[in-house]
Amino acid sequence: MSIKQFTKELNNKERVEGELVKTVLYSLITSLVILGILYYVKLKSIDGFMDKYGFYLFFAAISYSLIIAAIRQVRAYKEFACMTGMMIGMTTGMIAGFLAGFYVGATNGMFIGSVFGMAVGIVLGVWMGKCCGIMGIMEGIMAGFMGSLMGGMTAIMLLNDNLKIATVIIFIISSIILIALNYMVYLEMKENERQLKEDHTLTIFITIILIAITAWLMIFGPRSSLFT
Repeated sequence: MSIKQFTKELNNKERVEGELVKTVLYSLITSLVILGILYYVKLKSIDGFMDKYGFYLFFAAISYSLIIAAIRQVRAYKEFACMTGMMIGMTTGMIAGFLAGFYVGATNGMFIGSVFGMAVGIVLGVWMGKCCGIMGIMEGIMAGFMGSLMGGMTAIMLLNDNLKIATVIIFIISSIILIALNYMVYLEMKENERQLKEDHTLTIFITIILIAITAWLMIFGPRSSLFT
């Protein structure tokens, strides 16, 4: 069974799949350290920080760690067949854009959430989609654009209707999709040699950028009249 083989590869130090769990942990720890520093330096003085922002920042940190693990896996192989690359660009752009838009939309409103989601989703979607050329790039742009708007809109639609429960459900489904992307990439490339080996510097750098901007936008960024 390929699923059993995939789970075995998670412990294989020679392939990038063996680094996925470590990448998730590196990214998550980096996010928690950044948030911890920000909390003790500035954020603990904000009334209701944990209730208003802490919940969404926590799920954002976990979500980013899963997205960054997928980025590392795709970068390791560099080039993919057209259909596979389109799926990579679409999945990365859609999930990254939706989640970023949803989390920020839940605290700042649809406009700010959607714009931030577009930036994250389109940039990551294009970056990952270019592994197969222009079609993957187009998929990344379209998915990031659509996902970000849907994320921001979903958050606003659920403001008065179990938003936090919906956040958990959305996170679980998105996590399953991202893990399925890891599995798909493995199936497509299990016969191929790894093209790029790198340390975790990029993992930490991307994590710091994403979590710092997310935290700043949520707490100090502009927000809809619904939140004033």
